[in-house]
Amino acid sequence: MNDTNPSVTEADLHAYADGQLPETARGRIDAFLADNPDEAAMIAEWQAQNTGIRSLFAGYEKTRETDALLVSPPRGISSGRKRAAIAAAALVVFALGAVSGHYGPALLEKPELQLAGSETLPKQAETAFMVYAAEVRHPVEVFANEEAHLATWLGKRLAIENLKIPNLQSLGFKLVGGRLLPVDGRPGSMFMYENQAGERLTVLVGRNTENRTTSFRFASSGNVETFYWIDGELGYAVTGEISRETLREVAEECYKQFPS
Repeated sequence: MNDTNPSVTEADLHAYADGQLPETARGRIDAFLADNPDEAAMIAEWQAQNTGIRSLFAGYEKTRETDALLVSPPRGISSGRKRAAIAAAALVVFALGAVSGHYGPALLEKPELQLAGSETLPKQAETAFMVYAAEVRHPVEVFANEEAHLATWLGKRLAIENLKIPNLQSLGFKLVGGRLLPVDGRPGSMFMYENQAGERLTVLVGRNTENRTTSFRFASSGNVETFYWIDGELGYAVTGEISRETLREVAEECYKQFPS
């Protein structure tokens, strides 16, 4: 981040790249990008990604008036239509992840950018993974042999009715257990899984009533990868030292199983 313009956030840059920034604010971002060629190159990558997304939906011309729902659902939209819009956005990201590894890294090149709102989620997920995945005797509070109790307990703490813990055995990962932990200063949950090779991954769930956007993104720190998304007031993050393709498959399976 340029110290002469500290007010430019990653959210501002995404809005600029998506064409969602008010015209009165674009001059400030133009000036920032002129002084920061690395960020300008990153914006160009994001805009190229947007072009790829539009190409994927080229056959659905009639839905253009609702395309904005993929980014910022109006407050009054019905839950059914909102869920459909989120699902469409998820499919776009999953499809892009499957067909190209080119655009993803561009989202991760500048982790020093000021984070806003839900962007704190991947860092918290990474921290939880680093702290607990290495534990041998006490990686979780409640183990998988008490899965029903774990789901009921954490569902009540997060105010999620009928919380279902994702079953990832089809992908080779068995539930180790879970624990309560803070996410954005509120009760959150972490579920841990392990495969036959001893590789572990965690699934973080947190609630934030201030969430206003829907996003599906990767974050990376060294060998640790996180795929995270926002669904209404709930944020989800899947983290592990595994390939992005495997992480994407796990995230997609979790998305299908978690409640809306």
